[in-house]
Amino acid sequence: MADLKDDERLDYLLAENLRIIQSPTVFSFSLDAVLLSRFVYVPIQKGNLIDLCSGNGVIPLFLSKRTKGRITGVEIQERLYDMAVRSIAYNGLESRLKMIHGDLKDMPTKLGYGKFDVVTCNPPYFKTPPTSEINENEHYAIARHEIMCTLEDTIRVSAALARAGGKVAFVHRPERLNDMIEVMRKYRLEPKRMKFVYPKEGKEANTMLVEATKNGQPGLKILPPLIVYDRNNEYTPEVREILYGVN
Repeated sequence: MADLKDDERLDYLLAENLRIIQSPTVFSFSLDAVLLSRFVYVPIQKGNLIDLCSGNGVIPLFLSKRTKGRITGVEIQERLYDMAVRSIAYNGLESRLKMIHGDLKDMPTKLGYGKFDVVTCNPPYFKTPPTSEINENEHYAIARHEIMCTLEDTIRVSAALARAGGKVAFVHRPERLNDMIEVMRKYRLEPKRMKFVYPKEGKEANTMLVEATKNGQPGLKILPPLIVYDRNNEYTPEVREILYGVN
């Protein structure tokens, strides 16, 4: 029995046969989180993984189906942290997944430097606008805008947490690509794999996935693009397989 509060609901993560607690008044996970969890390299049998800006724990839950390693999620918003903890418990994953309620900027000191094989992050995409333009819903505002952490914060912390040779993966907007590569290299993260996501064929990319290696050598691979919707505004077979396990 799920421990639901207020307006929460229990949703399916269909392809993974998992359930997750969500709420219409809290920022729910998007396709971006699903794509990042499928894109990033993970060690299958063992490993130490951490997900920053975890929200309601969707990426740790998805990753739990790809690796037998231990996964830590970090979330600064108490309500989202609490939802993640209850989702992990509902799926019986407490032995491998844990959540930390705290500021990601504190994690290297708290958890140790260079301790993780894989770091993932689905950070706020947008620089903080004038107060009048920020969403009145605090949960949405923190998830979308760099209020609690900047792009550089997330990259600096990811680099500090990753071991030498470890993988660090982000999902972000293409317009931040130059910033991302510049800051990654500043903190000795070398971009190695990149994939662009397009809403429809003939449209500009609106999402990018980037994976870097700590202390890696230069050499970037651009992977085949992913198109989300076909001409009938239905999910393409590749996206249906990602979301539902069938195409």
